[in-house]
Amino acid sequence: MKVSVEISLYPLDENYIPPIQGFIDQLNTYDELKVVENTMSTQVYGEYGRVFEILNTEMMRTHQVTPKAAFVMKVLHGDLSPEV
Repeated sequence: MKVSVEISLYPLDENYIPPIQGFIDQLNTYDELKVVENTMSTQVYGEYGRVFEILNTEMMRTHQVTPKAAFVMKVLHGDLSPEV
């Protein structure tokens, strides 16, 4: 089953860009994900189980290096990625 996830990271730190870019860079290392970035959020598309395995790993990694960080997600059934 496919899933579409819109995720935003809000590091509660003055130096907020490096943790956000690091999270996005890590997501982009997984070939099985389609990752689309914009100024407000990041969209992730892929197989349901695998997407959440990866998000679990990468969110945990982010919290280990940036303890005061909030993630906000929207999860939709199916691959709703834009046509390219």
